[in-house]
Amino acid sequence: MKIAIPKERRTGEKRVAASPDVVKKLVALGFDVIVEKGAGVGAAIEDAAFKDAGATIAKDAATALKDADVVLKIQRPIVEGDANELALMKKGAVLIAHLGALAHQEDVKVYATQGITAFAMELMPRISRAQSMDILSSQSNLAGYKAVLDGAAEYGSAFPMMMTAAGTIAPAKVFVMGVGVAGLQAIATAKRLGAVVTATDVRPATREQVESLGGKFLTVDAEMEKDAETEGGYAKQMPPEYFEKQKAVVAEHIKKQNIVITTALIPGRPAPELVSADMVASMAAGSVIVDLAVEAGGNCALAKPGKVVTSKNGVKIVGHENMPSRLPKDSSVLFAKNLLNFLTPHVDRENKTIAFDWEDETVGGTCVVRDGQIVHPLLSGEGK
Repeated sequence: MKIAIPKERRTGEKRVAASPDVVKKLVALGFDVIVEKGAGVGAAIEDAAFKDAGATIAKDAATALKDADVVLKIQRPIVEGDANELALMKKGAVLIAHLGALAHQEDVKVYATQGITAFAMELMPRISRAQSMDILSSQSNLAGYKAVLDGAAEYGSAFPMMMTAAGTIAPAKVFVMGVGVAGLQAIATAKRLGAVVTATDVRPATREQVESLGGKFLTVDAEMEKDAETEGGYAKQMPPEYFEKQKAVVAEHIKKQNIVITTALIPGRPAPELVSADMVASMAAGSVIVDLAVEAGGNCALAKPGKVVTSKNGVKIVGHENMPSRLPKDSSVLFAKNLLNFLTPHVDRENKTIAFDWEDETVGGTCVVRDGQIVHPLLSGEGK
């Protein structure tokens, strides 16, 4: 059985869906691993490292993909034009990647038409057993860390309190909005840098997590927040009256903050606006907002995808896209391990093949296309 790792072709993507260590493990399981030439360059992983791990280096994408039984990718394949990657895959191939299936349902239809079995790893169920397979968690962890560093780089003052002979420098005030994996890592990183950290989230269960990291939790409405979390651990879409109250509480708090990091995402929906233009206008010149939800529409009204903009009153709004790709080596290593952990339980070691257990929650929860049909309930209509 052949497993292919092609070079990522979407703009700005530096990650690769394999690491030498993962390649070595796949080869040990009996698979032939083909890595496209230059696939790891953006992540500082050379072809020689993949070759030493046991992979075959293919000269181009067509060579890597033409006979592949399984294709491991970071992002969804391009399905149109001269760069069409899906057309290079054989019928019946298994595609495993971050497909953004809920946001790109037209692409999912193409997978079905092409006869590809497709797994959208971002739909991995939030169960204990699946934690080692959860690409959203592994990548968000790094995104939260990088968001603080990007904020610190744009901020014109120091993060920690500094007591010097010339006077005392007050610590930076960091406000984290959204306490998922990215938010928690942002809190921890900001605290390590010496900032005073506050955080808020619609899920009251996150209060304890925030406080355990040394942050202070900002409550909006304790009663409405009681029912703000899905069974899968994600934030629910809140009613309009909640957001009105949130705006009032946050508007008062945000005036005093130096760095604001927004991380609020709702699967399959546009990101909620948490920081309005008026809130930005209330902040002091030199303050910084880092919007981690910019690709989903943004949590900050003034954020621009892929840009760092400055408001009229001197507030910098950072809208870097694909934050995990700004730490490409580490994010590639973690992503690759997530994929390996997903595949390993389904390896038939005797026949050196992959036999998916379709009753397994991690398989059924991520499979979007099988046998030419869209099968995931959130896409087929059953879960809508």
